[in-house]
Amino acid sequence: MKTVNQYIAQFPPETQKLLQRVRDVIIQTAPDAEESISYAMPAYKLNGKPLVYFAGYKKHIGFYATPTGHEAFKNELSKYKQGKGSVQFPITEPMPLDLIKRIVAFRVSENFAKAKK
Repeated sequence: MKTVNQYIAQFPPETQKLLQRVRDVIIQTAPDAEESISYAMPAYKLNGKPLVYFAGYKKHIGFYATPTGHEAFKNELSKYKQGKGSVQFPITEPMPLDLIKRIVAFRVSENFAKAKK
């Protein structure tokens, strides 16, 4: 995969819609972030530093906000299956777009704070 459009296009239509919604939230919340494919999934960087990643799977959408993004929202994320630095949003449930937006906004502010140092 070379583009996020190609990445999303490989999934079934319903999963494509969910992936596109996650993508839209990220782009709206972090309009200056650079979009690419990294680690074989859509990736976003700001000020040259990783911001967030997401990925599609058969039964869930994986969201990766590095450990700090997950730690800051651990209570809200606790109802979802998690791994180190990842959370799984089931495709059978409504996508928590507001939560994703707040996590991205947190990562943006954290990224800018680090850039100022």
